[in-house]
Amino acid sequence: MENAILKKIGYDAGNIASDGNRFLCANGYMGMRGIPEEDGSGQYAAVTLAGVYDRYRDRWREPVNAPHGLSVRLSFDGASMTPASAETVRHETALDYRYGLLSRDTDYGPLSLHSERFLSMADCHLMADCLRIRIRRDGMLEIRAGIPDDIWDINGPHLFDKQYQAGRILCCEAVTGEKRITVATAQHAVPAFAVEETYETGKGGVFRVWRKQVRSGEELALSVFAGVYTSLDRGDCKAAAEETCLNAGKKGFDACLREHMQAWDAIRDRSEMVLEGDGAAALALRASQYHLNCIAPRHAGSMSIPARGLSGQTYKGAVFWDAEIFYFPMFVHTQPEIARSLLAYRIETLPGALKKAAEYGFRGAFYAWESQEGGEEGCTNFNVVDVFTHRPVRTYFRDKQIHISADIVYALRSYYEITGDRSLLENGGAEVILECARFYLNRSNAHLDRDDVDYDDVIGPDEYHERVSNNAFTNRMIRHCLESALRLEEIFTDRRGWFEALLKKLAYEADWERLGTLIQRIRGPVIRGGVIEQFDGYFGLEDCSLETVRARLCHPKEYWGGDHGVAGTTQIIKQADVIAMIALFPGDFTDEEADANWAYYEPRTEHGSSLSSCMYALTACRTGRLDEAWDLFLRTASIDVTGGGKQWAGEIYIGGTHPAANGGAWMIAALGFAGLRVVRGEAELHPRLPRQITRLSFPFTAKGKQLQAEITHHHAVIRPR
Repeated sequence: MENAILKKIGYDAGNIASDGNRFLCANGYMGMRGIPEEDGSGQYAAVTLAGVYDRYRDRWREPVNAPHGLSVRLSFDGASMTPASAETVRHETALDYRYGLLSRDTDYGPLSLHSERFLSMADCHLMADCLRIRIRRDGMLEIRAGIPDDIWDINGPHLFDKQYQAGRILCCEAVTGEKRITVATAQHAVPAFAVEETYETGKGGVFRVWRKQVRSGEELALSVFAGVYTSLDRGDCKAAAEETCLNAGKKGFDACLREHMQAWDAIRDRSEMVLEGDGAAALALRASQYHLNCIAPRHAGSMSIPARGLSGQTYKGAVFWDAEIFYFPMFVHTQPEIARSLLAYRIETLPGALKKAAEYGFRGAFYAWESQEGGEEGCTNFNVVDVFTHRPVRTYFRDKQIHISADIVYALRSYYEITGDRSLLENGGAEVILECARFYLNRSNAHLDRDDVDYDDVIGPDEYHERVSNNAFTNRMIRHCLESALRLEEIFTDRRGWFEALLKKLAYEADWERLGTLIQRIRGPVIRGGVIEQFDGYFGLEDCSLETVRARLCHPKEYWGGDHGVAGTTQIIKQADVIAMIALFPGDFTDEEADANWAYYEPRTEHGSSLSSCMYALTACRTGRLDEAWDLFLRTASIDVTGGGKQWAGEIYIGGTHPAANGGAWMIAALGFAGLRVVRGEAELHPRLPRQITRLSFPFTAKGKQLQAEITHHHAVIRPR
């Protein structure tokens, strides 16, 4: 299959962090950064666990990185053979997007090394590696396979009381500092050569060591299996990890790989979009689908996806609005069970949202901006460090980005309308919608001398402008939330008694009567020449070019937003805001209105977030700006191929993969280029195919039906699968 493999020649020490993201292997339970087996914390080696968090002292809480179970290090005649330290003749890395199979070929001169590794999609606790060593010169070879005590943490350490076990199965068992969660990594190495092995255990970890006098032309092979469990999975997680890698060793690498590939085949059969006509674009789209599919929580019935996926600890491993607005569309259209898991996570974390609202003096559900386990708010009041004073800067993401609750409601309603499955609403979803609506009832600002209602002191998607009033996106999302609450009565017409009991349980009778009134009173935006004002007073800000604002920077890592940022007093915005509203509510606006706003806001947008380009691309598709849509699509889809995106916010490292852009690429192709719509349960295509694409084909579901879309410049059809 063409356009399925990402390759890089050379070991690039200056871009090792970016390469670790680009060549990520993951299976939803854990993610392993794509670096050579020999590398350690200095090269940002990490096995990041989904849903396991820890806080060290007063630092930020973040995901826990497990001990690295696929570490293998070589030396020849006493010289260490690592790409980071040795003089390599040649080094090549390749990631097969079809199967999440990472391979590398390194020629050290005296020997060459080829390896293939994967994190199993058939068993989410298993990772496996197969190494083949070819000897080019007589000498003494040493192989050290083990579990090093060399864990990269941004705000750690997080694992304590480490206990190591040597023997047939190596093991490292430790506990987290905050909640005393046990984490166990076991390793089973199976050599295809006969030589006595020894063991080393100490502060550096636990290792199995082989020393062999080798001759030129000799070839050696080694299979390494690792199992990872935590006490959140099973009580005796050490025994479970040992059993996993021991069973894998009995099967052998090839058998485990076949099972893994079969699991990936099933995933791609349900979700893979094929683009023909442009090879680079096809590779980028395949990369986007891989990076989103490989971090989907298939092992859990109620788990979401962090903003940087499983590529590391940045953004505190927290779940943002990205999950509902950017990841959700691909999953709800292709793998509804994963979309359900994302929303089940929000239903389970409703108590945390109720608690957060109460902390700010409001009723209802105010969801965490950066949600960790249990809905705990990971966002602090100081999220940026000033590059000049090196002091933390007060930001208002935690308390003013109130659109988060409405974003969740938007996805809940979309899930019901696209799948026809009401059970999620019956099992907590309706309560989430009602409590979010209650929050907006309580958060509104009424006036004694006029009838309209404001939402003051908020932040919309554009985070460069803080504490604004009547952000158009936020107000429209709130209106949709209130409308969704009222629509529950229609959805549950046949269960009226159940619904009335729910309202009674929530003491909702008085609030129910207020919903319709509030919808009518929410203040609409100012419109000038067809352009919607992003928030009150936006048109009065300095209207200058993006280049002018960029020229005012005194430091390349300087934060643009807030009270002192270079963009805060101008009309330059971080990302799609009004355009995001138009993309999410296309029926509210004519094509002419959409185009007028696109033409106004796009030149004023820095696209400082990976969430931005896809919203502009969706709107460009509907207004016939197909060349612009294509450029934005390439920018979105290729971000984890090129290693692009912002790496810093002030002095805070924010690098990693970009699941929101990955989902955005699917949205542009399916909802923009193909024009997929599900209207009253029926799928429709309204294609706007750019000239660069000759064919677009993808599977999807609607109301439980398995369908296939086929689009060319001559026809667009939907057929059963």
